[in-house]
Amino acid sequence: MSTFDVRIVRLEPFRVASFLGFGESPEELAWSKLLPWAKEKGLLENPEKHRIFGFNNPDPSAGSPNYGYEVWIVIDSDEIQSEGELEVKDFPGGLYAVTQCIVPKGQFEVIGATWQKLVAWREDSRYRYGVHQWLEETLPLQLPDTEFVLDLYMPIAE
Repeated sequence: MSTFDVRIVRLEPFRVASFLGFGESPEELAWSKLLPWAKEKGLLENPEKHRIFGFNNPDPSAGSPNYGYEVWIVIDSDEIQSEGELEVKDFPGGLYAVTQCIVPKGQFEVIGATWQKLVAWREDSRYRYGVHQWLEETLPLQLPDTEFVLDLYMPIAE
């Protein structure tokens, strides 16, 4: 039987530049806004300092192919101001159960399946759901035959 690795992480508060996509493929829309902007600012050169997170906003609803996806990049507290489609936000941090999700080429359904495993893990743990933001962190890992690698952050409380 395989194990499901979960670690408990406390994210400290940080400031982000936020971009939103809405439609049938909102992740692509949000990323298409963030990447050129972040590249121009040189933020993609230091992925440990300028971590990238995303989440559904708003969540999918029954009967509609459209939903939203918001993508964040961590910024220095005073370097950037809101303008146009860029919104600067302060994230308050929080306690999370985190697991890694390796997404093989073309197999995006792995993300939902991994979220389901993380939810099942929480049901058998001593933790309650937290009320802070659920997050997906894009990791700067390049693995053979993968689309990308995520850390999934489920908000928890003791």
